[in-house]
Amino acid sequence: MAIQAMLASLSPLGVAFSSSTASQPQRRKFLKLTCKSNSNDNDQDYLIDAPVSVGDGFSFSGGKYSDLPSPSDEWFKQGKIVRAHRVGGSGEKAKDPIFGLKMGASSQAAVDFFRWFCVESGSADNPSVILIHGFPSQAYSYRKVLPTLSKNYHAITFDWLGFGFSDKPQPGYGFDYTLDEYVSSLESLINELAPNKVSLVVQGYFSPIVAKYAISHQEKLNHLILLNPPLTAKHANLPSTLSIFSNFLLGEIFSQDPLRASDKALTSCGPYKMKEDDAMVYRRPYLTSGSSGFALNAISRAMRKELKTHVEDMRKMLTDENWKVKTTVFWGQRDRWLSYDGVEDFCNNSNHKLIELPLAGHHVQEDCGEELGQLISKVISQRSQI
Repeated sequence: MAIQAMLASLSPLGVAFSSSTASQPQRRKFLKLTCKSNSNDNDQDYLIDAPVSVGDGFSFSGGKYSDLPSPSDEWFKQGKIVRAHRVGGSGEKAKDPIFGLKMGASSQAAVDFFRWFCVESGSADNPSVILIHGFPSQAYSYRKVLPTLSKNYHAITFDWLGFGFSDKPQPGYGFDYTLDEYVSSLESLINELAPNKVSLVVQGYFSPIVAKYAISHQEKLNHLILLNPPLTAKHANLPSTLSIFSNFLLGEIFSQDPLRASDKALTSCGPYKMKEDDAMVYRRPYLTSGSSGFALNAISRAMRKELKTHVEDMRKMLTDENWKVKTTVFWGQRDRWLSYDGVEDFCNNSNHKLIELPLAGHHVQEDCGEELGQLISKVISQRSQI
């Protein structure tokens, strides 16, 4: 009976099962699944890794919602690929950690420099502002900020390595997703995107990485804006929604689930309600390649191991008398991950401006994108008081 109950619970997946002990056997069409590594674009088998048009085997949907243009396609058309930060490692082709099979192109590092997906808006003659998404998110999160900010600035946003349309090399094959690697790779990218002075806007758990870059390049920065950054000792641990991706075995499984990796991670931390068109963009990387999940797993482990140290370092840097960068903290007060306790005291003691956003959560740019664009423009220009 236990076997029958288990099989019955799996039947909604569309996989047919039979049992000799079933009281009322029914004729069902059996679903045949094969599992192999194959680089042939025309092969429609269930693949470990495959081109975007097929999917890589970690999703039965094949990585596509339909054959029609998707919001993800439209977003991709707005951007470009920028090569920055030299690929490390021996150049060996990556293999997936589960089956040990050779991964497809989406899981392989480039032969020379990593490929970053970037979106630019506004005249290149205007001062540059780089918008940096948090963990886990994508450059797409700034889609409502770009039109407003680009009226007076050259606004640029990008996907971190491991996210969105940027490279997602298999950990151990050219990039290990440590926080220090992110600092050095950010330096390389900024040198490509903005050779002159620039203002940086960063959200969430990637803030310590950007602050560590900033302390060594203060002469290059006009302004640093932090959106709901981890500022206190209580902020140094990932919430359970994110830390679960770092768990042994369970983390590998959940990081391949697009609903957990995108939908839940973005909506459980504040009032943000994701529309289906937006969900199609955020889910796309996890539907089209297992490399997104492997990267998420690796980043989560690095965050769990290194975040506390980097948060402490950022606190010291922002309060150090040698810190010369004009710094502003924006805080969405409906953040369910990071408590507001201690934030106001920290900003007062360090003499950094604090701007509170009562209706926004952790992902400020999703909750009030247009308003955020206007506020960023005012803060950087210093033409009006807030």
